Amino acid sequence: MRVVFMGSPDFSVPVLESLVDAGHEIVCVYSQPPRPAGRGKKNRPTAVQAKAEELGLPVRHPVSLKDVEQQDAFAALNADVAVVVAYGLILPQAVLDAPQKGCLNIHASLLPRWRGAAPIHRAIMAGDQETGVCIMQMEAGLDTGPVLLRETMPIGPEETTGSLHDKLSALGAELIVKALGTLQDLTPVAQPDKGVTYAAKIDKAEAQVDWARTADQVSQHIRGLSPAPGAWTTHAGERIKVLGAKMSDGQGSPGEALDAAFTIACGRGAVQVTRAQRPGKGAQDAQEFLRGHPVPRGTKLGER
Repeated sequence: MRVVFMGSPDFSVPVLESLVDAGHEIVCVYSQPPRPAGRGKKNRPTAVQAKAEELGLPVRHPVSLKDVEQQDAFAALNADVAVVVAYGLILPQAVLDAPQKGCLNIHASLLPRWRGAAPIHRAIMAGDQETGVCIMQMEAGLDTGPVLLRETMPIGPEETTGSLHDKLSALGAELIVKALGTLQDLTPVAQPDKGVTYAAKIDKAEAQVDWARTADQVSQHIRGLSPAPGAWTTHAGERIKVLGAKMSDGQGSPGEALDAAFTIACGRGAVQVTRAQRPGKGAQDAQEFLRGHPVPRGTKLGER
């Protein structure tokens, strides 16, 4: 097929690679414009643009697709289908209608649960036992289109957004190739009205760990925000990121270290921190972190 690919972050790269490997003709890649990044604040292309250029594919990165000139340029590609995954721009109706077989979105949730910007984070933070990928026909609403294919995936007890992100990206790459190969045989299934939830963009203001919550809630919060933006707490006057946790036994005052192995009491139960990061340092597994920055029994985290 003649495919327009539209994506921006790391999550989208395996999908682009899978489409190329499957023999589809990528007539153009659309991605977010390069933006200042790093210490030098030099413009840095998105992960998708970098991969597309490596593959020798033409790339466009308009700021918006709302003007007629951009829409005409898109239509002139004469694509059979557009594949959209974490692109980051709203597609106007003229763009949605341009490809002969429409625009297909790869969404990392079991729609209609977790429509919106942060479905992986929100699934873990809510304590969902499973998630998955849907291949959806796009329409004007936010992730409201009918679903062509879906596949589920369990969420493990120590799963982080980072680890689940990589698994779902690989699953999405596999599923879109299957969808394009059998498109004429697939029946779109409308999403039910019941069970709709929205995955709001993660706000840094929600990243502080509240040790007064139950242990499962604390664990979900920590894992859902790992690796970015990273849940945080305070210890010895520093703000440290808490990037991994698992359920543990024990009871104490919320935020109290119950041993020297990073087991921290919650409002009910306890969690063991498995990964952490000090300011200006790299992330470390708990054992390595504690060698240079002990958290003795009786220490209280979260105090100013």
